[in-house]
Amino acid sequence: MVEIKTDESLRAMRGAGRVVAEALAAARRQAAPGVSAKELDLAAREVLAAAGAGSPFLGYHPDWAPVPFPAVVCVSVNDAIVHGIPGDRRLADGDLVSLDCGALLGGWAGDSAVSFTVGRARPEDTRLIDTAHAALEAGIGAAVVGNRIGDIAHAIGRVCRSAGYGIPDGFGGHGIGRAMHE
Repeated sequence: MVEIKTDESLRAMRGAGRVVAEALAAARRQAAPGVSAKELDLAAREVLAAAGAGSPFLGYHPDWAPVPFPAVVCVSVNDAIVHGIPGDRRLADGDLVSLDCGALLGGWAGDSAVSFTVGRARPEDTRLIDTAHAALEAGIGAAVVGNRIGDIAHAIGRVCRSAGYGIPDGFGGHGIGRAMHE
């Protein structure tokens, strides 16, 4: 069940959200040709530790997964859709990277992702990222009093589908609050 947030709750949630933003920014700054995905995870871990935050990703073990998630960020490169496990693979010029990070701070969870290219971007990757930004804006625009979560999803889906992209079943988003998947 989604808990309706008070203004006080939203202010408290911003702390976790800021830590996530800082962790994503730190990992993105590290991203360069020759850098491993594990190094991006390390950069994010340092931010979480400095903020006194925990990670809702580290040790997360849904029923369908064979082992707990071993990192604080998901690093998905090129054709990987989501939830990539950071490993020793080194980034290359032109790679499309998606970073997903979460933080637990003061009893609240934050969770966000960012996509970018390392070095020279291919036009098709730039188009995908631009479409994702437009979809985000549409979703934010639909997040108004009186609308339902489905209205937000519909606004996002409309932008993506009109650009020729699909959304994988089961990966349309989730709530956030005191837990990562509220």
